[in-house]
Amino acid sequence: MRLIIEHTGERAGQRAARRIANRIREHQAHTDWSFMPDGTIRKIILFLGVFLLFPAMFRAQDRHIVLWDNTSAPTSNDLTGDEVEMKPGQWTNTQTAEMWIYQAGANATGQGIVFFPGGGYANLSVGNGHKTAEWFAKNGITAAVVKYRLPNGHSEVPREDADEALRVMRSLAPELHIDPDKIGVSGTSAGGHLAASVGTLSPQRPSFMILFYPVISADTDKRHRGSFEQLLGKKHCDTPQSQLSLEKKVDVQTPPTLLFHCDDDKVVPAVNSVLFYKQLKTYGIKSSLHIYPSGGHGWGMSSCFRYYDDWQKSVLDWLSTL
Repeated sequence: MRLIIEHTGERAGQRAARRIANRIREHQAHTDWSFMPDGTIRKIILFLGVFLLFPAMFRAQDRHIVLWDNTSAPTSNDLTGDEVEMKPGQWTNTQTAEMWIYQAGANATGQGIVFFPGGGYANLSVGNGHKTAEWFAKNGITAAVVKYRLPNGHSEVPREDADEALRVMRSLAPELHIDPDKIGVSGTSAGGHLAASVGTLSPQRPSFMILFYPVISADTDKRHRGSFEQLLGKKHCDTPQSQLSLEKKVDVQTPPTLLFHCDDDKVVPAVNSVLFYKQLKTYGIKSSLHIYPSGGHGWGMSSCFRYYDDWQKSVLDWLSTL
């Protein structure tokens, strides 16, 4: 059963927690707290503060949807133990697929996008995903960020989650006031590979793709080895895998695509985007490729990236032509 959690701002429970915290502060100096261990009351106030501040972490989030986990999904990734947040917004050992939706406001274009964070299929930069989705929503495109299950050698697992996220986004189109035929996918690095997998391999294709420094090719002289070790397992990583080399899977059903890469990317060579673009043009598919002279890999939503303003303008201009 899918769990949908609406986020509508400060709720009754949070207001109650705020009142409790204020009461504690008001009466702390006049109350005998000797029955509690040292520091306990301070911990209570700290806990309440975190509880109150949590909604502000994702300001524009409208919905949180748990898609499924290893017990209910078509395939398990066989990971066990707790999911681990290595640092704020950076997750590994993921076993539950979930998505957060940021709805566009008065400037809504009717378009939607499902974003897949990168991390080499070994971890997920979900924090950057939230920032990206929030940026899209601010600019009129309702956006979802997906925390997908990592493959752990089961290459089909992330795409199952991605396909389901796109299906759910389309099913919610009337409620989100978006056109189900104008919902695309996007991703960075390995998340770009996942987005491109949906656009080339899935039965139900997205309406468009926006790929940032994506992993595309599985060819040994062009690939990001770590991503394919995670997808296939180290023992099978060097076995030819044309199914996962996405420049070879482009066909007439592949949707319009916008690509970004940096010429000095040492992690995922820019040739990945070039090969994909070349195949898109072979099939006459509307596409655009931006290769910046510098910037490396993993710039995401960093305002320190020299072409930060340029890529954002390019995204909005391109979306306006669809």
